Amino acid sequence: MNTTTYTQSLRERIVPFTSKDGFKCNLINVRGENPPSKSPVLLAHGAGVRANIFRAPVDTNIVNYLVAHGYDVWLENWRASIDLNRNHWTLDRAAVNDHPQAVKTIVEETGYEEIKAIIHCQGSTSFMMSVVAGLVPQVKTIISNAVSLHPIVPSWSSFKINFAVPAVNLLTDHLNPQWQIDSPSLAAKIISLFVGLTHHECNNSVCKQVSFTYGTGFPALWEHANLNEATHEWLKQEFAYVPLSFFAQMSQCINHGHLISVDNFPNLPKDFIAQPPKTDARIAFFAGQVNRCFLPQSQIETFKYFDSLRPNYHALHVLDNYSHLDIFMGKDAAKDVFPLMLAELEKTV
Repeated sequence: MNTTTYTQSLRERIVPFTSKDGFKCNLINVRGENPPSKSPVLLAHGAGVRANIFRAPVDTNIVNYLVAHGYDVWLENWRASIDLNRNHWTLDRAAVNDHPQAVKTIVEETGYEEIKAIIHCQGSTSFMMSVVAGLVPQVKTIISNAVSLHPIVPSWSSFKINFAVPAVNLLTDHLNPQWQIDSPSLAAKIISLFVGLTHHECNNSVCKQVSFTYGTGFPALWEHANLNEATHEWLKQEFAYVPLSFFAQMSQCINHGHLISVDNFPNLPKDFIAQPPKTDARIAFFAGQVNRCFLPQSQIETFKYFDSLRPNYHALHVLDNYSHLDIFMGKDAAKDVFPLMLAELEKTV
């Protein structure tokens, strides 16, 4: 297909859904000029962003690419989305309440009994909780990026989440990369001053605050060389509120070496690798070789776990010169990454 096909006119509609605990979420259904010829694909974003994170201003983003290849695209705004009401979310609450209801809504809206999913970062961890617990049996093919069951981070990130986050919690119950633009509180001013003194990798204040918030490195979530100028500017509006309740749970998971639940839901296991997963989905694990938010070993370990249970069924892709979010936002991702994802989506399960 040519580039003009990828940039065809798109039609979108917002489909609200109410999570099982009453929280208001939504799905953005994106289609092209012609009706989709293939199954629905759900896309789940990470922490402190929104569904729009998959629509970077590059020549071809993942949404354009999937639509051009016939897929019915559904972008999920789950409770971590900055487009929804602020809340002290955990991975557990999303796994039990949001993702199963999003999948159910897509099935009801489309008539498809089986769907596929592309899940990123904390959208991936929380969605994988749903998968392992058997809460989304309709999902048969999954592309997971960056991290899933085994969160492994650089040593500096481990120090920050274990020691710096509890200290920050004495001042505030959340972080927000927008503080580099507007610091409404003393805590925001202190953190913004610290970021300004320690991060000199670019002139984008939000980019620097994102690196402080989510990882290790300058920057932490992408390689600057992989982003075009428009995307680097665009990302200023794509990162905002993230509660410390998330970091508290992730700290426990990192220290355990794999995901654990914290909210005592009866339909979630306490330990997500203590028993076989309740799914027959085929999973393709993606990781950037230079990811400094979650090390590529995170996905390698989860792939090994699933491969040990069902050899030669799942897949692993570790991509040279890619980091965390540039796998979706990179100016060359449509050439380097998306064809691999498409091939995994179209493999027969």
